[in-house]
Amino acid sequence: MISTNVSIEHKINWPDLASRGIELYIKRDDLLHTFISGNKWRKLKYNYAAYREGTYKGIVTFGGAYSNHIIATACFCAENGIPCIGILRGEEPERANYILMLAELWGMQLKFVSRTQYRGKDELTEKYLKEGYYVIPEGGENKFGIKGCAEIIGELKNEYDHIFCASGTGCTISGILKGVEDRKLDVKCHGIAVLKQGDFLKEVPLRYGIPDDGLTIHTNFHEGGYAKTSKDLTMFIQRFTQKTGILLDPVYTGKLFNAIFKLVEDNYFESGERILAIHSGGLTGWLSEEMYNSYRKAGL
Repeated sequence: MISTNVSIEHKINWPDLASRGIELYIKRDDLLHTFISGNKWRKLKYNYAAYREGTYKGIVTFGGAYSNHIIATACFCAENGIPCIGILRGEEPERANYILMLAELWGMQLKFVSRTQYRGKDELTEKYLKEGYYVIPEGGENKFGIKGCAEIIGELKNEYDHIFCASGTGCTISGILKGVEDRKLDVKCHGIAVLKQGDFLKEVPLRYGIPDDGLTIHTNFHEGGYAKTSKDLTMFIQRFTQKTGILLDPVYTGKLFNAIFKLVEDNYFESGERILAIHSGGLTGWLSEEMYNSYRKAGL
């Protein structure tokens, strides 16, 4: 297994932050692994432990054609000698994209199902469980994924007033809340919804018995929806990357940091407060023609 000792808390030096008396740190979970990075690795960690406790034919999981979770699971299973199947939402594309190509290179068997079938994931889950497979939900969101993400908090060396992460399924922010609860920390937790209608994210921790005290879900920074971007977002990512040397992705972490800086501009934080943002990896989010075209349309 990968050691999380490589994940560091790095201070972002930015004049606008300093002038307002705000400190922003980034937890570099993107450094955990090139492809099984950030929360993807954390979600798989204890699912792998549960897999090893049983006798299974392999691992089955779910995702879209550009899913970071799909590529992370494929790589993880290859490294650990586990047969794996990826259930993909929608029709098989005429030409495999870079994500699907890499998943196949790592040996993942790809099965495409209609969107109607995909919405019935419970039936597909039951089918593969009966066939002897270990099934990991879409995005790795289950109690084992939350347990892995909770360890983010136990690794922190500094104290913070606010902790932010990008939110798609609600697994990572639920784990962060769990870690905060276990360590009895006085810190406000924030999830930046990367998709439309992200209010449901507030309910995810409650499903796992985790109190949502101190949790705020910000739903107005999705830039048009999941995997959607904008010229404003693309320009921010370029500016951030050039000033810090830290690459963000357009699906999750770009929206996360763009939101934090907009909140700073809106005087959301008080002078003297210290903020931590979790870099959850997922840099393969750039590997699509849509993101390439968005970058070019931004005139960059």
